Amino acid sequence: MTAAVSKQDIAPGLVLRHITPPLALADFRLIAFDMDSTLINIECIDEIADAVGKKAEVAAITEATMRGEIQDFKESLRRRVALLEGVPTTALQQVYDERLRLNPGADTLVAACKAAGLKVLLVSGGFTFFADRVKQRLGIDFARSNLLEEANGQLTGRVVTQSWGDICDGAEKRRTLLEVASLIGASPAQCIAVGDGANDLPMMGEAGLSVAYHAKPKVREQAMVAIDEGGLDRLLDVVRA
Repeated sequence: MTAAVSKQDIAPGLVLRHITPPLALADFRLIAFDMDSTLINIECIDEIADAVGKKAEVAAITEATMRGEIQDFKESLRRRVALLEGVPTTALQQVYDERLRLNPGADTLVAACKAAGLKVLLVSGGFTFFADRVKQRLGIDFARSNLLEEANGQLTGRVVTQSWGDICDGAEKRRTLLEVASLIGASPAQCIAVGDGANDLPMMGEAGLSVAYHAKPKVREQAMVAIDEGGLDRLLDVVRA
């Protein structure tokens, strides 16, 4: 699946590094997606913060984290979640209904992967309220994300420790990719990882094919495929069903 090509623009807004298309989806067994700003159009935590007038403050931390300027994702998330204390839990449904949209081509790409026999993983530094709904909406097989603590109809400003750990950061994304691959009998080389932020780089580094979708510069520079224009289904120009 690799070749001597170091960088290749095969179409406007689609950049390849170290691969020569077309590849075949049948060569892969698992595709893992980040959620916020990858499968969906928003950063959910920023939109939740908008409910208490703190979107700008939270979004600034999110942006710095995704660019890799804040390297401790767990501390970054705790700082942002703490600012959500007192947000009514009804705000989560409102964000889902009014602001969350699938990114263009998400349904097409997921459907093509499933039709080719791949399992689909959503692994997110975002929240289960949204991840579970996106999982159901797209027919995704596995999902892992962070759980916001609630009490008396409000967010407490904390995340809940789950059976696998407390916060799904870059290291946990990598571990989850490898865990699910092992579960289905796939090697890392048979995995595709799709993301946009610095916390996606650990799982992208393990995968046989790494894909940056409208990504931060640091991520775009390291990915084997960079989709800079158009939808997620542009990956099908590189990896054919």
